[in-house]
Amino acid sequence: MKLVLFDCDGTLVDSASTIHETMRRTFLHFNKPEPALSATKSIMGLTLDIAIARMDNKPHVDDEALAMMAYYKSLFTEVRQAPDYREPPLFDGIRGVVEQLAAQEAILIGAVTGKSRRGLDAILDVHGFRPHFIVSRTADDCPSKPHPAMVTECCDETGLRPEQTIVIGDAIYDMQMAKSAGAKAIGVSWGSASVEQLVATGADVVVHQPHDLLDHIL
Repeated sequence: MKLVLFDCDGTLVDSASTIHETMRRTFLHFNKPEPALSATKSIMGLTLDIAIARMDNKPHVDDEALAMMAYYKSLFTEVRQAPDYREPPLFDGIRGVVEQLAAQEAILIGAVTGKSRRGLDAILDVHGFRPHFIVSRTADDCPSKPHPAMVTECCDETGLRPEQTIVIGDAIYDMQMAKSAGAKAIGVSWGSASVEQLVATGADVVVHQPHDLLDHIL
């Protein structure tokens, strides 16, 4: 048996533009310099409070970072409720990979993400993935990546060991989390981090197309 744990933003779905626009509005609302897209991408994968603090060059999460997080959440909810809003699309080829893995009796699929529980559920539901993902951990459940808890708790829930587990992600925090937990780390090059960054932070392999994932899982 194998447990395959996917990160969400930047790995399953192309959400960088939506996250960045919400982050940009948040920083401007608090009279702070508008962040660059690269800055937003650099924190994707972290829980929101830590992400905002890092983007604002704070050494730790303070009251202002918490206030900005609350505003971001309210704004993101507003954005998602707009009549023309659509959930971020899947990266090309991801659906086929997930469906092929789901068809394997010896493979269990899960998600480990810095998104909220509500945010992850929305993504899984809109793309019809809920039946395939039997386990998940979010920012509402565990400490932020790269802490290993998201991985180890998914292992505990499924009864599988970290050495039977593969973590797939686009961020350095995904690679660090996987190695800290004792799991295999597969980096994907279509998200936030460069190939060099993924390798430097523990990726056992980096793939450039979703279908290449199957060669390292099956």
